[in-house]
Amino acid sequence: MKFGYREACLDHNTGPRHPESADRLRAIRRALTDRHGVSYVAADDTTRENVLGVHDEDYVDELAAFCEDGGGDWDADTVAVPETWDAVMASAGLAEWAAERALAGDDGRQTPFSIGRPPGHHAVEDDAMGFCFFNNAAVAAQTVIDSGDAERVAIFDWDVHHGNGTQDIFFDRGDVFYTSIHEESLYPGTGHLDETGTGDGAGTTLNVPLPPGTSHTAYLAALEEVLRPAIENFDPDLLLISAGFDAHEHDPISRMRVSTEGYGLLTESVRDIADDAGAALGFILEGGYGLDTLSESVRMVHEVFDGYRPARDADATPRDSARDVIEQAKDLDVPGL
Repeated sequence: MKFGYREACLDHNTGPRHPESADRLRAIRRALTDRHGVSYVAADDTTRENVLGVHDEDYVDELAAFCEDGGGDWDADTVAVPETWDAVMASAGLAEWAAERALAGDDGRQTPFSIGRPPGHHAVEDDAMGFCFFNNAAVAAQTVIDSGDAERVAIFDWDVHHGNGTQDIFFDRGDVFYTSIHEESLYPGTGHLDETGTGDGAGTTLNVPLPPGTSHTAYLAALEEVLRPAIENFDPDLLLISAGFDAHEHDPISRMRVSTEGYGLLTESVRDIADDAGAALGFILEGGYGLDTLSESVRMVHEVFDGYRPARDADATPRDSARDVIEQAKDLDVPGL
């Protein structure tokens, strides 16, 4: 794979005990050392104009001034320093690079994966939250739509937390399909089954909130039975994966049970869905806070694109509680279901 990476993202210093630290990117880089086919691209920063495509101007100005004045605690979870401004512009630029390169035809072993930080999927139009300042996936999607490189973009968020910011930004839009599989009732408490969009965006939001303890078996069932038909019906030009790895069974801040091999299976599935939908495919890093599990999982994504075939358990079935949610999702008023 091609990995988008910028040293500026390391300078966003959240402090010694914060789970979203620069060590996350360092661990990923170490795990990819000497892996066949890995290359890095130092993509350009995003622009203020592109950020304003999805974020309120007053908020952007406030964040810039906050960083320039030395930063501090934006809220209880979200920390900034002067260097944070450069990091958020770099991280959003890396996400744009992933979207643009995917649409330019980079696929297979050249599939783009942006490993920027801070992450983005909790950032709403006019506020930062949940470690996120600018919504990287949303900036990327809006940028390629505005440039005319894509007419329709689908975003699949497999982070353990619901991407409330991405959903909110596109909730009334018909040209971006947002779908998420996440742990129910976890921060930020959004992403319910009945949140399916409004206005022009009616039917372009799809959430599958699974119960704690769910393994990749249910994720795969939800992908094939719910997300696949909805995404294929939407017919996107581009499928972006908001790729958080905090649903891993050993991640310190979630209760889900996705294995490293399970992330390989998820990668196979989204690759197949993109191929069948005729969509370009790009990955954008979100969460994942166990350094070993994060780095192993990103390496697994790379290995799948390098030819590895993760093992499937043909006899595995979702737990009844997860199956109930999947069946409810199949009855939602979303085209394709």
